[in-house]
Amino acid sequence: MKESYRTEFKISLSETLEKEVVAFLNSREGGVIYIGIDNDGITQGVENTDVVQLQIKDRLKNNIHPTCLGLFDIIGEEIDSKDVVKIIVASGPEKPYYLKKQGMSEKGCFIRIGTAAEPMPLRMIEQLFAKRTRNSIGKIRSNRQNLKFEQLRIYYEESGKRLNAKFATNLGLQTEDGAYNYVAFLMSDINSMSIKVAKYKGRNRVHLIENNEYGYCSIIKATKQVIDKLELENKTKTQITSKERVDTRLWKSIALREAIINAIVHNDYSYEVPPKFEIFDDRIEITSTGSLPDLLSQEEFFEGFSIPRNQEMMRIFKDLDLVEHLGSGIPRILKAYPQECFKFTENFLRMTFPNAWDLAEDEVAPQVAPQVTPQVTPQVTPQVEQLIIALGKDLSRDELQVKLDLKDREHFRKSYLIAALQEGLIEMTIPDIPKSRLQKYRLTEKGKAFQILLRK
Repeated sequence: MKESYRTEFKISLSETLEKEVVAFLNSREGGVIYIGIDNDGITQGVENTDVVQLQIKDRLKNNIHPTCLGLFDIIGEEIDSKDVVKIIVASGPEKPYYLKKQGMSEKGCFIRIGTAAEPMPLRMIEQLFAKRTRNSIGKIRSNRQNLKFEQLRIYYEESGKRLNAKFATNLGLQTEDGAYNYVAFLMSDINSMSIKVAKYKGRNRVHLIENNEYGYCSIIKATKQVIDKLELENKTKTQITSKERVDTRLWKSIALREAIINAIVHNDYSYEVPPKFEIFDDRIEITSTGSLPDLLSQEEFFEGFSIPRNQEMMRIFKDLDLVEHLGSGIPRILKAYPQECFKFTENFLRMTFPNAWDLAEDEVAPQVAPQVTPQVTPQVTPQVEQLIIALGKDLSRDELQVKLDLKDREHFRKSYLIAALQEGLIEMTIPDIPKSRLQKYRLTEKGKAFQILLRK
């Protein structure tokens, strides 16, 4: 191994550790620091990795501002038969990060340049501070302050950990003035957040046969309930051949679990819209609110670079072993499913995993067009046809009216929008909150096939 823009070696735990971590926090991609490897890349080892890991955690917790808890992982590894400590640092969402004792200055702020941590120019410090994320749920005050956390205590005890009297401060559950924040609200025993798991008959949202809600409790409990529910739905099909028994599950179990956790941990709760899980005959769709963070490209996302949207939640999920380590989720999903299974829009991220039984029997493609032509064509009005032709990407009601050059909102609603929804040709992007200010409309699979017919 060699040092690089994203990799730093240290033969031992030195005084410059915080400086290197700050530089990675302020970079676009984060990075990795190895303790126990010299500058030439030769492994020297660390005598007591457990003690070193505790020292690192304490120093990073107390010496860097804003808090970087939830933005780093500390892992013991064996390289060349010697023990080393690996620190994985994510790119932080609240740049600039700096050394507490030096403050937000050129002496306290650093950025990675080549293989070194260099002082950050004052102009860059000012620019980053002006752009600092302000809608973090860690900064949003909870509407309710009489919160209880018995469920969270139980989960910590089950993981062999305990919550002490200062747990709210240590876990980042308070705003700067000491009030409970929105993270605390989500972690509390009673809240208003509910995660939906819907099941449909067929390949669209016309026939809802099951609608389960998991929530109004600690989001940790809701997460475990969603995992258990989808594990139950992930049935196994067995084929006996002359040579072997072949078991095939609907979806890859590891990828499915990672997708569930990813959707919940990285959901943008500032919109108060929870992630959604939908099961169809041919696929499962997992939709979370909020697209990629501003500083993260799709290419970086797929390569496993991490900018945790909710670092306080990430830290708790890691404490409870629900998350392995930073940046591990997407690469694990990509081992089972291609990048094409991810869809990014302005306000949402959706993962779609096909039904393995359906793919194995080659039933996907032949069923779309034959169903659409006889059922749809005789029933639609010219207004609906115009809407279907106009709808490409997801559009809001106002955007559709502008595109169709229509002024009368009520006429558009009745003759175009409702008619197309009733025919199952379009659907809402946020069906659970019909009047959401973020509501948009998109073509269903039925609508896409009908659009192709109209354009012929």
